[in-house]
Amino acid sequence: MSQLPERIWSDEDWDRIERGYAARDMDEKWNVFAEDETVFLHRSWTGHGIFEATFAPVDGGGRRISGAVVERDSEFYGSTDDAYDCVMLELVLSSIVLGEPSTGLRTRLVETAQLRSPDAPPGVLLHSHLGQRTDS
Repeated sequence: MSQLPERIWSDEDWDRIERGYAARDMDEKWNVFAEDETVFLHRSWTGHGIFEATFAPVDGGGRRISGAVVERDSEFYGSTDDAYDCVMLELVLSSIVLGEPSTGLRTRLVETAQLRSPDAPPGVLLHSHLGQRTDS
């Protein structure tokens, strides 16, 4: 990926990310698991891997994504937008895995997704891309 999230994830965040996340129902679209320093984000329905993010320790504590790859085969993943993918990667980790509200990231995801689907309501975009129920 040419753009990576700039967030520094705390040691506590990393502990939680390492434990991963498994979708609990049909409305959730992501499974996340870690092997060593690499975190894999797969679509829950198909099992296809979409993101692989490698984390590296940061001086003073925490971790940062030091490199990532994203699926570019349109049969498995429709995005070709680097800014969208950067937001999506961070949003899945922060919102789904860590359970954070991630309001700013959700807004950025909607803004980038609306470039392709300008008439789609924000709640529909969030649900179809992220997979969580929203009140929008």
